[in-house]
Amino acid sequence: MKIFLIGFMGCGKSTLGKKLAAKLGYDFIDLDHVLENEVGSNIGEFFAANGEDAFRKLESKLLKEHNYPANCIVATGGGAPCYFDNMDWMNENGITMYVELPPVALARRLEKGKEKRPLIKDMDHEQLIDFIESKLAERDLFYKRAFLSIDGINVTPDKALAELSQVI
Repeated sequence: MKIFLIGFMGCGKSTLGKKLAAKLGYDFIDLDHVLENEVGSNIGEFFAANGEDAFRKLESKLLKEHNYPANCIVATGGGAPCYFDNMDWMNENGITMYVELPPVALARRLEKGKEKRPLIKDMDHEQLIDFIESKLAERDLFYKRAFLSIDGINVTPDKALAELSQVI
């Protein structure tokens, strides 16, 4: 079974994904790392050199063409579900789980590593919260199409498994 973790950047998809994969004995795949390996640089550098459109096209291509193992947990980029038909594709090819966090909690998490994130690296705290609120308003339509949502505050692999057991 493939489980796609979706949600805003900083919500904990990779952290939860690694723990959940270890608990289930599944492989863990971070699509951001797949993309970085593909282009030979980090996402920030690729984004700066090629722009968001090129990034989103490559992200969609890699999402759909990656050779996934039968059982895996996949952490997607925060915007991945919101472009092209990516959300439909993930729902047709696995179980989608939205890791949900409020804007203030996301801002707290993101402020620690802003320099690695091209969309937010130059924002102060208030700009960051405004940005998150605006993006969540745009993305909510896509995120809410996940098979299930889980509260990202204090989420554990056991809590995620309990939620998953209701849809599988």
